[in-house]
Amino acid sequence: MELNLAVLIDGDNIPSAYVKEMMEEIAKYGNPTIKRIYGDWTNPRLGKWKNILLENAITPIQQYGYTQGKNATDSAMIIDAMDILYSGKVNGFCIVSSDSDFTRLATRLREAGMQVFGIGERKTPNPFIVACDKFIYIEILKNQSEDEDTSGTKTQSAVKSSVDKITAKEVRWISNTINDLADDDGWAFLGDVGSLLQKKQPNFDSRNYGFQKLTPLISSIPNFEVERREDSKGRKKLIYVKIKEKPKPKRRSRKS
Repeated sequence: MELNLAVLIDGDNIPSAYVKEMMEEIAKYGNPTIKRIYGDWTNPRLGKWKNILLENAITPIQQYGYTQGKNATDSAMIIDAMDILYSGKVNGFCIVSSDSDFTRLATRLREAGMQVFGIGERKTPNPFIVACDKFIYIEILKNQSEDEDTSGTKTQSAVKSSVDKITAKEVRWISNTINDLADDDGWAFLGDVGSLLQKKQPNFDSRNYGFQKLTPLISSIPNFEVERREDSKGRKKLIYVKIKEKPKPKRRSRKS
């Protein structure tokens, strides 16, 4: 069943560029039936949003800043989110913000059985990230848009400057996840591995490391072995992964 999503955007906290790419990303996970953005639209700083909102059918919600230094936008988003929750019109939310103030909101929505997606910048505090089912860095979407040359492929310089390196820490928790799911021979279905990685670490995304899909990411790590198998009907390939066994050290021959 397709998710009906309520998309709530913190206009004070998210840059206006790449909103088109952001909406295309959200469409991968469900149907954005409610799309609202919150901010003080009397503030000239938010003027650049005008055409973008029209092009993407996003409804602006006016929220005056009643007190200097206090963010009234957060409160307006939270109140609307709870109203939408009890309306029963959606079964998922996408909260677009880099603000940790939405951590409790994300937690509460998930407690109510909602699927919660978060989108924000890399500066987003970890408590908000882990409160979501999935968290997507907006920089990934920027890179997809900016790093394509005229032939539609990423330039090598762009790739090198825009992705994270796979560290021993990531390799370790991928290995642990494979072990959690492996059969007696050490093989785990890659689809299950990806799902469990997502549950353990909501901001896990192969695009963070310069790969569009999980399979090429895993294949690029020498610690893992990938095998493609046909399903019982021979219609498609199923991908399995296991941890490579470390070669046993050779015994030194004793000198006579």
